[in-house]
Amino acid sequence: MRIAQPLAFTPDNIRAKLAQAPQPGEINPFPASILSASPRPAAVLVPILQKPDGWHLLYIRRTRVERDVHSGQVAFPGGSSEPADSSPRQTALREAGEEIGLPIYRTEVLGCLPRFRTISNYIVTPVVAHIPWPFEIRLSRGEVSRVFTIPLDWLAAPSNREVRRRVLVDGRTIPVVYFRPYDGEVVWGATARITLAFLQQAGLA
Repeated sequence: MRIAQPLAFTPDNIRAKLAQAPQPGEINPFPASILSASPRPAAVLVPILQKPDGWHLLYIRRTRVERDVHSGQVAFPGGSSEPADSSPRQTALREAGEEIGLPIYRTEVLGCLPRFRTISNYIVTPVVAHIPWPFEIRLSRGEVSRVFTIPLDWLAAPSNREVRRRVLVDGRTIPVVYFRPYDGEVVWGATARITLAFLQQAGLA
């Protein structure tokens, strides 16, 4: 099932819609008893790109690493903030350059979504950017095993996602967003929440 994207779906239109998002904001589905420590700052790049069949989001699959809670998961490029980073935007761009070789000088930052708290106790700023396509992908193999894209109209279709309940260590449950498998990959958890937030802010969901 394909959903026609709005005629106004352009980088400029997305920039305008992101400017309307509540800033600063934080989306945190977890009870205080689960995440009592101060969160660590991080940022991810939410890359939009245009292919002949329409607009896509770019994702990565993380390399499997022992004792890494996010090992092998689908994610957006990104990571922890470093002292030299002047802003979440710089963190997201730096990480995307390091992880997949994204040409930063050809990347147009459009704005940010509200921050998301993760089960691993990060406070993540999603930075939306229009990226060039194609570009020469250079994977940091210790961090990323694959790059792939998913059409926005597929992501926007309600039939391609569902909400499940996840049981926390204290017995309480929280809603977790899962997308159906696409190209052998499953977008879920914080990455799915960020994806859905972007779709909603863009007027696609």
